[in-house]
Amino acid sequence: MKLVSLKHGDGERAAIEHEDRFFLLEEINRAEGSAWGTTVMKILQQGQLEELVQWYQKHGNRTWSSSPFIPTEEAILAPLFRHPRKIWGIGMNYVQKAIDLASTPPELEPVCFMKPDSSLIGPEEYIRLPAQSVNVTSEAELGIIIGRSCKNVPEERARDVIAGFAATLDMTSQDIHARNPRFLQRSKVFDTFFSLGPQLITPDEISDLQSLAVETVLNDEVIHSNTVSRMIYHPWFIVSYFSQMMTLYPGDVIMTGTPGSVRIQHGDVAECRISSFTTLRNPVADAEYNHQ
Repeated sequence: MKLVSLKHGDGERAAIEHEDRFFLLEEINRAEGSAWGTTVMKILQQGQLEELVQWYQKHGNRTWSSSPFIPTEEAILAPLFRHPRKIWGIGMNYVQKAIDLASTPPELEPVCFMKPDSSLIGPEEYIRLPAQSVNVTSEAELGIIIGRSCKNVPEERARDVIAGFAATLDMTSQDIHARNPRFLQRSKVFDTFFSLGPQLITPDEISDLQSLAVETVLNDEVIHSNTVSRMIYHPWFIVSYFSQMMTLYPGDVIMTGTPGSVRIQHGDVAECRISSFTTLRNPVADAEYNHQ
């Protein structure tokens, strides 16, 4: 199932994407007499996703023929949600990138960092370049969305605790990081430095996770491309690894590393393209002064 978030009315609402049409959960509730959550986060927090997927597979056809829908050309995409409890990322997770950036073999454990929810934007929202940084890069990454509260998850059970996958963009102030490798966290946390796609694709929709291609794109040119099969740390290992450190909660996001970064400047458009996912696209602009 492809679960998305759309800007609708005065808020952002959950919808099911089916054959280039979007069916709002609130409309499905009216038609079916159901009580599904009307935002993606509510569906995850209320533990409804698995049951919703089963309903979609068994009974969805009667809804697609009779319920009102929003056509693709009228849909305004939003991030899956605005305030996950945690946004985790890891670095140097593709074989070629690790070789390019390090003269020694990869560490036995991944390099990791966190981002605040104040860094989160969605499709078509502006990446704002901070005045104190002259070299900002964008990195396409496959994101994992946690589906249930969990701790100390064995790698072989990791698939059971995820809701699905999403396209993400991770921005970094490279000049800050270059001054001292210890500044990695600081270089990642600026406002608008994390973009979350509108689409949560459940694992049953992905027949071969290993073959997914992840591409960092700038101004419609593919700059870096690689497949999940070339990851040093597989997504299931990553989920297990982070769950050893802290409890993971529904809606937590884990970025799985990038095939490569590209410098972005005012007027650019950065994209994350992943096989069978809606492209995540963000324009780039200089920071604005905001007084509150």
